[in-house]
Amino acid sequence: QVQLVESGGGLVQAGDSLKLSCAASGRTFSNYAAGWFRQVPGKEREFVTRISQKGASKIAVDFVKGRFTISRDNAKNTLYLQMNSLKPDDTAVYYCAADNSFLRVGVNPDFWGQGTLVTVSS
Repeated sequence: QVQLVESGGGLVQAGDSLKLSCAASGRTFSNYAAGWFRQVPGKEREFVTRISQKGASKIAVDFVKGRFTISRDNAKNTLYLQMNSLKPDDTAVYYCAADNSFLRVGVNPDFWGQGTLVTVSS
């Protein structure tokens, strides 16, 4: 099992930046690909971005490219999401996820965090 705990959410204004963290424990984090998803109440959870085990490969959806950056520090067992130029449409609960497959982590990962709320006011 991999336990994931997100932090760093909060209320910000449009145009602001925010950095989310996801602390992993339980197993060797560097063996797992990781990713971020988000969910607006009443809507499906959607994939945002993913990163390979060593951080060499990254994939992001078009609507966050150039604004959001995923990174990881395996020595600290931590995943990050740097979010810049935030928009009201980015308001959602953000979840981190992990899976031993880089492909699967962006579709149906085995492990999930509990989520952290990001609210962007206009």
